[in-house]
Amino acid sequence: MDRRIPWELFRRPATLLSGRRFEPLLLAATAGALTAGGIAWLAGAPDIADLCWGLGTVIAVVPAVIWVLAALQRGHAGVDLIAVLALGGTLAVREYLAGALIALMLASGRTLEAAAQRRASHDLRALLEHAPRSARVRTLDVVREVSLAEVAVGDLVVVGPGEVVPVDGRVVGATAVLDESVLTGETQQVERADGERVRSGVVNAGGAFELRATATEQDSTYAEIVRLAQQAGAESAPVVRLADRYAAWFLPLSVAVAGLAWWVSGSAVRAVAVLVVATPCPLLLAAPVAIVSGLSRASRYGVVVRDGGALENLGRAHTLLLDKTGTLTSGRPRVLDVVAAPGREPSEVLRLAASLDQLSPHVLAHALVDAAQARGLELSMPVDVTEEPGLGATGTVEGHHLAVGRHGVGAGDPTWARAVDNRAVLDGAAVAWLTADGRLAGAVLLRDPLRPDAPRTLRRLRAAGIRRLVMLTGDRTEPAREVAMVLGLDAVHAHLTPADKGAAVRAERARAVTVMVGDGVNDAPALAAADIGVAMGARGSSASAQAADIVLTTDRVERLADAVTIAVRARRIAVQSALGGMLMSLAAMAVAALGMLPPAPGALLQEGIDVAVILNALRALRVGRKSRPALEPTTEALIHRFAAEHDDLQEVLEAVRGAADQLSNTPGPAALASVREVHRLLTEQLLPHEYAEEHQLYPALASSLGGPETTATMSRAHAEIERLAGRIATHLALSGTDGAPRPEQLDDLRACLYGLHSVLRLHFTQEEENYFSLAP
Repeated sequence: MDRRIPWELFRRPATLLSGRRFEPLLLAATAGALTAGGIAWLAGAPDIADLCWGLGTVIAVVPAVIWVLAALQRGHAGVDLIAVLALGGTLAVREYLAGALIALMLASGRTLEAAAQRRASHDLRALLEHAPRSARVRTLDVVREVSLAEVAVGDLVVVGPGEVVPVDGRVVGATAVLDESVLTGETQQVERADGERVRSGVVNAGGAFELRATATEQDSTYAEIVRLAQQAGAESAPVVRLADRYAAWFLPLSVAVAGLAWWVSGSAVRAVAVLVVATPCPLLLAAPVAIVSGLSRASRYGVVVRDGGALENLGRAHTLLLDKTGTLTSGRPRVLDVVAAPGREPSEVLRLAASLDQLSPHVLAHALVDAAQARGLELSMPVDVTEEPGLGATGTVEGHHLAVGRHGVGAGDPTWARAVDNRAVLDGAAVAWLTADGRLAGAVLLRDPLRPDAPRTLRRLRAAGIRRLVMLTGDRTEPAREVAMVLGLDAVHAHLTPADKGAAVRAERARAVTVMVGDGVNDAPALAAADIGVAMGARGSSASAQAADIVLTTDRVERLADAVTIAVRARRIAVQSALGGMLMSLAAMAVAALGMLPPAPGALLQEGIDVAVILNALRALRVGRKSRPALEPTTEALIHRFAAEHDDLQEVLEAVRGAADQLSNTPGPAALASVREVHRLLTEQLLPHEYAEEHQLYPALASSLGGPETTATMSRAHAEIERLAGRIATHLALSGTDGAPRPEQLDDLRACLYGLHSVLRLHFTQEEENYFSLAP
């Protein structure tokens, strides 16, 4: 005869008793029974009171038994087992009031815990929605649409503009312009020439092209990403409740004390009294209340946490893995510098390039137009505009034939153009070249900048307990290492595929509780593989949000530090409450074991302990130590004003760098004229801006940040900027009568200009990171 326990009999009931509506019904029923019994007792009907309290106990004991059996089937005994023993004991010795109180406590704890975990579950719906369902296959001159499963290796697939590449393959014929951000996270579009490999899931950002399939649907890259995310999600271990971890030692201790009290005294009532005060309500209530409070607090910061287990895990994480593009950087290219050919002005180069690119959908074109508009440049409407994917746009602006886009720099190009090409390599920047009437007129360098709040965020994360910070990116090694160096990361892994990211997460997870932060579809497998996945949901892909445990709904990576800080504090308060409550329960157990605390008063005492731990747990709702200083409205307005002025002053930085370059190349009258223009810009625009910051912004910030010492180093930078500007003015006064700088001036004047350019860039970056990022 098979004597094994048929655990499957308890699976379905346990599932039904954990439904959305059951816990509130159980809470209402137990509270109603306790209240009805209290009214009956006050009315002088003790028998009816006992009946009501006994009924409330029975109502709770049935689902509690099923929950315990389901937990045993999963291989562990949770805190509910003590509650079942206490409920059964009160019925056995007819201590119905104690049973009703324990029933109410049990129902309250289950309801709170259910509320903490009732969020959207992990799914990969967004990944599947992005995947194409069909493909267009060309046979001779006939193009027909077939289901994706019908595409075979060797088929010629036609991919139209804006379509998702359905299967892996190689480009046939014309160059393909692709947006691979869905796989790599990188915003810059890439070109794939005839014969080059293209992966499924990327988007055609140019004209139609043909693809020779090298894999079927199931063997293609995008299908593999979906499988990786599914596998990673299946590998994620279920979160063990904080309460259950403490119950591992509290449960046997409680049963042992109750048994010892019964054996020594011979009184079953005394054993029940021990179990009543041992009922782990500090665990059933305190931990869920603290975690739910943390969830509520996080939501106010724009941090959506899917369940209490995720917040609890985040509170004990020590390793943080971050994607680069869209997470540590803004995810949008920004104009880094504008270089003009001799005889032209940088502002004019940007204005003409942006005028032509107004009609282009290219991501770099948007960056040019945004930069021109931010600087107040008046754009002209182009005519006869054409755009060739991968090469750029051509058209007529103000009677001049212009072209903006790629340009292969060679030995025959002017020195300034070769210098721009070299600088682009060093800075990891893209270059949009401007050609006017067949001649190079200038160049615009663009790069995806760091988020201003990223350095502050990582410092706060380390302060919150994160010991290891690692970057995982599909980008090239050089720009990735530069970002890692600026931010002080512990390690950086570049050129990663989605599979590589998932493997890196698993390797880190084997050593410590690991958090992964990303925003692209390519990050979904890594997010699912981590102990806690965090998605940048404001502008990130919906696939990453669906695969994550936590979603940042605002486009500020600083919210990640808020989430970690809240999680650490909520978990600490939960542990404090649980341990404090258990210590008080242990003391009460000792008193009950000595026969000095009957079951009903013990239940009331336990209720008092519960109130104490709940009040302590509710501290998680409070802000605690503020993560950032509170700013007055006038200070916020000043921050926004000076941040906008930084955009306007980019022209001054470009003029300073351009004058220094001109002095190096052709140190004649034209170069000195450029220096005079720099002096005018410094006098009329830059120095008044710095003076206003020193006397308006910094005093306002000092009152919020803790005193004038907090802005002292930045004030020293103002003094250095003014010193260099004065030195340039002195050089102009000492220049020769022929309108050219004297030979003995050249070295120092160049050093002043290059030094001023470096100081200004560093100073602007520091202000944006330390001060401007404080404002919402």
